[in-house]
Amino acid sequence: MTLPRPHAAVLATAVLLTGAPPGSAAGADSYWVFFGTYTGGKSRGVYRSTFDPKSGTLSPAELAAEVTNPSFLAVHPTGKFLYAVGEVSDVGPKKAGAVHAFALDPKTGKLTKLNTRDSGGPGPCHLTVDKFGRCVVVANYGGGSCGALPIQSDGSLGEMTSFHQHTGKGANPARQEGPHAHSANIDADNRYAVVADLGLDRLFVYKLDAADTKLTPNDPPYYATPPGSGPRHFAFHPAGRFAYACGELDMTVIALRYDAGTGTFAPVNVAPTLPKDTPEAVRKKSSTAEVQVHPSGKYVFVSNRGQNSIATFRVNAETGSLEPGAFLTGDIKTPRNFGIDPTGRWVLVANQDGDSVVVFEWDNSGGNGKQTGTKIEVGKPVCVKFVLVAK
Repeated sequence: MTLPRPHAAVLATAVLLTGAPPGSAAGADSYWVFFGTYTGGKSRGVYRSTFDPKSGTLSPAELAAEVTNPSFLAVHPTGKFLYAVGEVSDVGPKKAGAVHAFALDPKTGKLTKLNTRDSGGPGPCHLTVDKFGRCVVVANYGGGSCGALPIQSDGSLGEMTSFHQHTGKGANPARQEGPHAHSANIDADNRYAVVADLGLDRLFVYKLDAADTKLTPNDPPYYATPPGSGPRHFAFHPAGRFAYACGELDMTVIALRYDAGTGTFAPVNVAPTLPKDTPEAVRKKSSTAEVQVHPSGKYVFVSNRGQNSIATFRVNAETGSLEPGAFLTGDIKTPRNFGIDPTGRWVLVANQDGDSVVVFEWDNSGGNGKQTGTKIEVGKPVCVKFVLVAK
């Protein structure tokens, strides 16, 4: 039995918005913020903090769930369940990774473990929940595959019912010797799932039947990004007509037109994510990690590891093309995922190698940001998710 369609206004997260107008969450009292991490050292699993959207302050982080390498998280549309990958390669006879399900109490922020399923392949690194809360789609970097698991009525996960193994190789022999599925995203109509494969320079498109937890290759089955770009993460524009992929290997962000009726893409433009004056030695050690669209739809943000910044771009509302904007810099060290809060005013940057999360204030009218001085300790944080605190 799958869960019924949720009321859209129940939940606000950094990547799964309620559909309300940008800034409408400004009156919210506070949010739970959950951090996915790599464990070992200072981290033991998923961490939790409270966030005040009026002041931009975070409470000290506390352990919410002890689990190995919960690097990426996804929140159910009702706000009552949280899902985490276990980025390992030793689960079950297939030596796969893990997908963990937790009950989430939106009043207390407490996580209660429900169950664990294998991810279908080794090294899962990203997952998403469909808009109706019926299934989880997971991407396996190590295995170069993706799959879908049904969500049961109690929020737990059923056995994987749909699995696809990618094959081939890309232009970069060091990083693209085989497939490396790196993210999974679902469009606003809940009709298509897009899986970015870094190893193959492809955005695979699957028709999604969330009720039956089924992924079927689209026709055509993928969009090819520039050779050697290594598409890592992906984001749809809130208007539904555009989409963006960050090229991990060539330090670019790829702007695309999206046809929601056919699940197909067309090129718009490709923009570099590093400043023009970046030294060559820094370029060689840099890679992108995350791409997100601001709730207003006016800006795209991309994290640059190595060079240690968040690049921002202005979005042309008519064409979806990108123009270079400001860079968020300061106390940033290996920025992975980041969270733009539901009000659009704050950006929480996860510093994987800084063992910290820092807060920037974003000026949406001016298109620039500044560090606020708010910083909390979190061991190797790589993912940020917001959930509205229930009263």
